[in-house]
Amino acid sequence: MTPPVKSGPRYNKMIQSDKVRVIDDSGENIGVMYTNEAIEQAAGVGLDLVEVSPNADPPVCKFLDVGKFRYEAQKKANAQRKTQKTQDIKEVKMRPNIDTHDYDVKMRNVNKFIENGDKVKVTLRFRGRELSHQQLGMNLLRRVQEDVEEIAKVEAYPRMEGRQMLMVLSPK
Repeated sequence: MTPPVKSGPRYNKMIQSDKVRVIDDSGENIGVMYTNEAIEQAAGVGLDLVEVSPNADPPVCKFLDVGKFRYEAQKKANAQRKTQKTQDIKEVKMRPNIDTHDYDVKMRNVNKFIENGDKVKVTLRFRGRELSHQQLGMNLLRRVQEDVEEIAKVEAYPRMEGRQMLMVLSPK
C-alpha cells in the first residue's frame, strides 16, 4: 500500500533533487549547494529547508518554519476565497398573460438581481391552451429584453423546453 500523498510544499528529507538553490532566512541568495548540506545549515539556524519553487532548475529552497509557512499560505487562500464574488442564477417565473402591475413587480426583482451582479433566468410557463399562443410568450420576453437593455445582455435567447420558454440575462 502506498503512503498518503502529502499536500503542501516539500521540505527537508522530502526534497528529491540532489542540488538546490538556497535562500537564507533573511532573504539572501546563498547559491547552489547539495540538498543534505542545505538541510544541515537550516537545522543549524533552527529552521526547515522548504522548497518554494519546485519547477525551477535547480529547485529554489528557503530556510523557513514549515508550520508558519503552511499557516500563512492557508490564511492567504482563505482571504482570496472571501473576496471572490460568486455569480448566482436567480429565477423569475411569469405567465404569458401577466398583468401590468405583476409584470412591474417581477421587473423590479430582475433589475435588483442584475444590479447585484447575478444572472437572471426568466421562465415563462404555459398552461393548457396557452401553449398554442407561443407568440404571446415571445412578445413578453422581447418586452423584458427591451426593459433591461441598458443594464443586461441576453446570454441565452428565448427557447422552448417542454411547456416553458426560457431566457437567461447577465449583467453588462
